[in-house]
Amino acid sequence: MSKPLLDRFLARAVKKGRLGVVFADGSASTYGQAAEGFPEIVLRFTDAAVPRDIVLDPRLGAAEAFMDGRLLIEEGDVMGLVSLLRMNDPWERGNNNLRPGRLKRLVNRASFAAEQINNRVGSKKNVAHHYDIGNDLYALMLDAEHWQYSCAYWADGVTTLAEAQFAKLSHIAKKLHLAPGQEVLDIGCGWGGMAIHLARHHDVRVTGITLSEEQAALARQRVREAGVADKVTILLEDYRDTAASGRRFDRIVSVGMFEHVGRAQFETFFEACARMLADDGVMLLHTIGRFGSPGTTDAFTRKYIFPGGYIPALSETLAASEKFRLIAADVETLRLHYAKTIRAWYANCMAHRDEIVALYDERFFRMWTFYLAGAATVFEHGSMGNYQIQYIRNRHALPVTRDYLYR
Repeated sequence: MSKPLLDRFLARAVKKGRLGVVFADGSASTYGQAAEGFPEIVLRFTDAAVPRDIVLDPRLGAAEAFMDGRLLIEEGDVMGLVSLLRMNDPWERGNNNLRPGRLKRLVNRASFAAEQINNRVGSKKNVAHHYDIGNDLYALMLDAEHWQYSCAYWADGVTTLAEAQFAKLSHIAKKLHLAPGQEVLDIGCGWGGMAIHLARHHDVRVTGITLSEEQAALARQRVREAGVADKVTILLEDYRDTAASGRRFDRIVSVGMFEHVGRAQFETFFEACARMLADDGVMLLHTIGRFGSPGTTDAFTRKYIFPGGYIPALSETLAASEKFRLIAADVETLRLHYAKTIRAWYANCMAHRDEIVALYDERFFRMWTFYLAGAATVFEHGSMGNYQIQYIRNRHALPVTRDYLYR
């Protein structure tokens, strides 16, 4: 029964490009027509349950079959496979082919809601799931200089990942409108790249906070090696505890952390930021954002990648922040920058395949590359982009025009 259902699903899902499938019983089918720019992929299913798993939940079913070696890619790679499916179903045209069935969607919504509490204990556990798996993986994947695990900025003339990450750090620094000696809070500081950049290039004092023990240890080491230990402090601390301490900062920056806050804690996050931001302060929030209306996190991402995470719609972010009199002074949408960034990470992982398999195993490598392929293509054809939102508490805190961003 599942095989005919999958046959109809793939016939609908693949119109351009070609997808060949060899089923476990030896039969084969081909879907789509060759088209310029569209991949050509050949799959082999090694057991009869794969069609059922994909029909029930296309993303999770295909991911787990690929991870377990029950879905083999005989021609092409996982980036090509996911690209083919997403290119045939862009968000601008409806973006419905990869949705799970109705019953599965109801179960996913219930599970998603239960996972969004994200209290202090839950937040630390969720962060550890992704960021405490070992710094060695990220050393192989990220740019070696800045260790940035967030969307880079591919300005004109930028050709390498390291250059694009430096451009991102510089772009954010301009939006913070810094002055020497200011106190800056970096919420979700990662391996310290932003803190080091701001201290080194703008002569400010930075407090970086993270919930990842692995990140904190390496960030402190990198701060010392960069020669800015007198200006940068890295704390293993929850943003709610920083706010409760009563400290206030001239500037607040948060890059790639808001996605982990959880929808139930959006207002808690912005209330904390409003309490910590000086009256004439500036805050820059850099976050993945959902185009269109609010949604949920898919089952694969919740189970294997970012438990407790949620990508907000811009409307949700602004609705939560406006309750605490934070003025959105500037909003920039980065539509395609993250796709190019993630493709660079994917290329690095493919180049270091043997080292990553040695660190973990084949199943982990397949899971990780499936995650990166899905992430890159959702920024190219799906519902995701990046938002940089600049907040102020006082309308006089910044110049009246945006010219200062381009000097």
